[in-house]
Amino acid sequence: MKVEPRTLPGFMELLPQEQILFNRMKEKIKNSYEKFGFLPINTPIIEKADVLLAKAGGETEKQIYRFNKGENDLALRFDLTVPLAKYVTQYYGNLSFPFRRYQIGKVYRGERPQKGRFREFYQCDIDIIGDGELSIINDAEIPSIIYATIKELGFENFTICINNRKILNGLFKELNQETISMDIMRIIDKLEKIGEENVIASLKELQVPQKAIDDIMTFIKIDGNNDEKIAKLEGLNFKDETFNNGLNELKEVIKYVRIFGVPETHFKVDLTIARGLDYYTGTVYETFLNEYREIGSVCSGGRYDNLAEYYTDKKLPGVGVSIGLTRLFYKLNELQAIQENQKSIAKVLIAPMTDEIGEALKTASYLRNKGINTEVYLENKKIKAKFKYADKLQIPYVITIGENEIQNGTVSLKNMENGEQEELTLEQVTEKLR
Repeated sequence: MKVEPRTLPGFMELLPQEQILFNRMKEKIKNSYEKFGFLPINTPIIEKADVLLAKAGGETEKQIYRFNKGENDLALRFDLTVPLAKYVTQYYGNLSFPFRRYQIGKVYRGERPQKGRFREFYQCDIDIIGDGELSIINDAEIPSIIYATIKELGFENFTICINNRKILNGLFKELNQETISMDIMRIIDKLEKIGEENVIASLKELQVPQKAIDDIMTFIKIDGNNDEKIAKLEGLNFKDETFNNGLNELKEVIKYVRIFGVPETHFKVDLTIARGLDYYTGTVYETFLNEYREIGSVCSGGRYDNLAEYYTDKKLPGVGVSIGLTRLFYKLNELQAIQENQKSIAKVLIAPMTDEIGEALKTASYLRNKGINTEVYLENKKIKAKFKYADKLQIPYVITIGENEIQNGTVSLKNMENGEQEELTLEQVTEKLR
């Protein structure tokens, strides 16, 4: 009996042409992070369950892949933030603060797979961790990194939405809804997905009074440009200390986002941005591709007061964002917003013309040592089949080496796009391919 080859639901596999494009996107994100001085780390996919679960709870805990191996209770990481908390605590004495790290890796969540949502997916995270304190200017640098990274991926029309959780918490205090503030925030955070009517209905189910619902909806719909929105918030004259701290932080962030060089066209104060996760305590971000709003936020995150409170008594505040690369790639590919136009990573294919392939292999080694991606066609096929292979994979150049070339110490280089063919030395070939 043969086993039917099939992939588990919620796990993405790509054809080579798609994988090349995916890898290129991942590389661009990595390069962008490194331009801002972030250091790479790589934490294990499998951790001890008690370490990962220290910060989990609710739906997250239900989605964790957990298993036993011998006497060990193990789990697959469900994000890159909890492993970072463990990492910073464990290597605290070896790190320089503020600690700027990036990590790009797979995470696992046992949620119900849907179109564009996966159980195994790549996250691309950056975080800045302070030792005891962390300047609010770091919160303003994050949008500049988002801006540079999304531009690097080839998108021009996008908006970075910025808010501060303290402003919302202060509002809920003013409305005497402080005890259910997190529940209200989770509902508000779904406004983009479920619409205003469903938000109001959900708030009613939460037994929020009608007057408070009206005030909340009026508040989050405050309009105008960034300065006008801030002025309207100041005009509310709330006395709550949390609200005013959040407003002051938001003003500082907007001031420095401009100084960091992010154009006004690419960021805005958005009072609907709440972020549903409990651990955000200040600035929060969500980023939208304006022509593809149906994708949802492509880069989200925020400020948290104490990254590692479950592992140490040291206060380690931080700010960070994450790009869900697998989902972003899937959605953009589905919408045909990105093109898979590269079928091979080889710059040149060497097609031997004689039974003796030693010269072809030497030529390949020479070119590879010069930094040129080179493939050798090793199968005993006719030359027409070799050219057809190169054409199908869109390899731009083919080198043929026959008896004449071996005698002359040259190779024949064919440009597959225009059909031009030249007999050249390897030095000339190297110069041309570069």
